[in-house]
Amino acid sequence: MSLPTITPEQVVAAARGWRDVPYVHQGRSRAGVDCAGLVIMVAHELGASSFDVADYGRYPSRDRMRELMRSLCSECTGEPLPGMVAMMQFTGEPRHLGIVVAYRHGGVALVHALQAAGRVAEHRIDALWRSRITALFEMPGVKRV
Repeated sequence: MSLPTITPEQVVAAARGWRDVPYVHQGRSRAGVDCAGLVIMVAHELGASSFDVADYGRYPSRDRMRELMRSLCSECTGEPLPGMVAMMQFTGEPRHLGIVVAYRHGGVALVHALQAAGRVAEHRIDALWRSRITALFEMPGVKRV
């Protein structure tokens, strides 16, 4: 089965469609998602992947998140661009994912299921958030022109 060709704009639109959905650890529905669930559900909506994982705690062990992302997506270099998946760390191992979108006043923003906000939120990627990004990925099937 071949993957559909997906544009970064489609990824952005799908991600924004999840804004304000409640944060629920390991959630996989409009009733609630966590950061991994948001990325997984956007990929499912776009036909990019049917992958799911549910055997993780709030804090992933070692490099598991990075290994899974590398096995499922293409790792990118450079600056975050709309449609990319950003992997972030606050302390220790990377443990957070979000989808990069265009910011309305220029630059880029992030759509992610943020436990502290209790929902899927969108905000500008400022210097602090940029410093948290440890890797960038393209979902399967995403083509940049």
